[in-house]
Amino acid sequence: MAEHGGFEHNLQSLRVVDALEHRYPQYDGLNLSFETREGILKHCSRANAQRLEVAEPHGVARRFLDRTQPGLEAQLCNLADAIAYNAHDIDDGVRSGLISVEQLAEVELFERYRREALAEYPQLQDRRVLYETIRRMLSAQVYDVIDATRAALQAVAPDDADGVRNAPPIVAFSATMQAQSEELKRFLFRNLYRHPQVTQTTDQAQQVVQELFEAYLERAAEMPDSYADRRDRHRAVADYIAGMTDRFAMREHERLTGRRGIA
Repeated sequence: MAEHGGFEHNLQSLRVVDALEHRYPQYDGLNLSFETREGILKHCSRANAQRLEVAEPHGVARRFLDRTQPGLEAQLCNLADAIAYNAHDIDDGVRSGLISVEQLAEVELFERYRREALAEYPQLQDRRVLYETIRRMLSAQVYDVIDATRAALQAVAPDDADGVRNAPPIVAFSATMQAQSEELKRFLFRNLYRHPQVTQTTDQAQQVVQELFEAYLERAAEMPDSYADRRDRHRAVADYIAGMTDRFAMREHERLTGRRGIA
C-alpha cells in the first residue's frame, strides 16, 4: 500500500470502528466516543495525522500534531497493553522453547520475582515457577503504576482534560520500574522477536499477505461484494486482508494459489 495511501495498523483499527463496521441502519461504524476512538489511535504518522485533521478538525489526530498526551483512560490502556504483552510473550516464549528461564535470569524484573517465588515455595518446579514468577511480576508492575500515577496526579494537579493533555504522561511507571521494563523489552526483542524461527515464520507470513494482495487485485470477484464493488481496489483489498484471522488467510491463500503458505 506504500503507493496507495500506506497502511498503519492503529489507523486501520480506527477505520474499522469508524467506517468498516456496519451494525446500524443510520450510519457506518460504531458511533464510539471521542475518548475511545482516541485511545484506539495509539500511534499515527504526522502525514496521516494531517489527513485525519482535514477530515475531522480538532479530532482524534490533533494530539499528534500538537505533541500532547491522550486522556488518562488511553494512557492507562497503553501501559496496560505493554505490561500484558510482555507477560504473554515471556509465557509463550518459554512454553515454545524459544527462550528459557535460565536466559531470563539476566532480566532483573523477572529474576527478582523468580527468586522470591522459590524462597516462599521451594518445592515449585517447571511451569509453576514460570506462572508464579509472571504473576508476581505483573502485580509489582500494577502497584508501581498505581503509586507512580497517584504521585504524578498530585504533582500536576490537572483541573480538566486539557490539563492532562498538556502535561507529561501521568499514568506511568516509576523511574526504576520503567528502566526494568525497558530492559525486559530489549531482552525479548533480542532473544524472542529476532529468534530465527520467529523471523522465518514472519517472512513466510509476509509472503502469504503479498500473494493474497496480488490475487485479490487481479480477481476482485474472489472477495465479498461489499469489497469487490468498491472503486478504490487497493484499499478494498487492504481492508479485506486486514480483517482476516490467520487461519482464514491461510485457507484463502491455499485456495487461490493451490499451495500452503507456511509449513
